[in-house]
Amino acid sequence: MKKKLVVLTGAGISAESGLKTFRDTDGLWEGFNVYDVATPEAWKRNPEVVQDFYNQRRKQVLAAQPNDAHRGLVELEKHYDVQIITQNIDDLHERAGSSNVIHLHGVITRSQSDMHHRLTYPINGWEIKMGEQCELGSQLRAHVVWFGESVPMIETASEICESADIFVLVGSSLAVYPAAGLINFVPPGSPRYIIDPKIPEVRDRKKVIRIEKKATEGLKELLQLLT
Repeated sequence: MKKKLVVLTGAGISAESGLKTFRDTDGLWEGFNVYDVATPEAWKRNPEVVQDFYNQRRKQVLAAQPNDAHRGLVELEKHYDVQIITQNIDDLHERAGSSNVIHLHGVITRSQSDMHHRLTYPINGWEIKMGEQCELGSQLRAHVVWFGESVPMIETASEICESADIFVLVGSSLAVYPAAGLINFVPPGSPRYIIDPKIPEVRDRKKVIRIEKKATEGLKELLQLLT
């Protein structure tokens, strides 16, 4: 049986595909304060602005392409049972060919009911229009977990981390909870690799194998170490 390799990915892996995030810009995301476009309160206050914001982000995601870091994780499937847990809302892991991907914060290429987060739908094209409704008659919005909302997949992700033979963190500053706490569920004896130009603070820092590089270069080094 292949060893279980669990990978937690963040903004850094998609940045090299040209997708910007609020991580690098003092709380601004494409010029917007995240609390004006990424909270339930913002949606109630000005749904048209929020809807348009995610429509434009979706257009950017669909125009972006997976990079060598995404493809490197696919390559690891030849040698390991790879499970990806991503904080990202893009679908670049899937388009690169990864088999097992969990999206902690939703995926922007799907819509969801404003009434119930479990009611999600594929989107035809890049735009969700005001007036488009779910089967319950509620407005459709981006399938994205906003600040102040629960993270439905966090328990599943925690269980996956508990079973990791090897754990890899790629392109995350570990600044957003509860996702940032997942590394603490990894068994003490399992090797932990962190790939990022700025390695975040973690428990048992001495036990971490540090690869202080961008995601694409870091994955090349990881492949050399693990294959």
